[in-house]
Amino acid sequence: MLGVADDERTERIKAAIRAIPEGFVRTYGDIAPRTPRLVGKVLRDAGDEAGLPWHRVVRADGSVTQGERQLKLLRAELVPLRPGGKKVDLEDARFPLPPGESPL
Repeated sequence: MLGVADDERTERIKAAIRAIPEGFVRTYGDIAPRTPRLVGKVLRDAGDEAGLPWHRVVRADGSVTQGERQLKLLRAELVPLRPGGKKVDLEDARFPLPPGESPL
């Protein structure tokens, strides 16, 4: 059972994911450097929750966890991909943290 602190952390992770604008991505580690797997769990548990752009969260090497389904959504947003079209070009597509903002 999750406690209040866990619920708050989950909501902060979801807010960080919602803050990724169209055409950009962040990695699991960008969102929660010490607990990137928690980001994956939050996304898994959320399913296709409305307003949660899960497809904008990728692995540290630019690869995707949901295969062609995720790549299709990223392509539709014109997210830059590396040659071969299977990984995101993080140099161009990674959404930076605003000055003064720290990851979770």
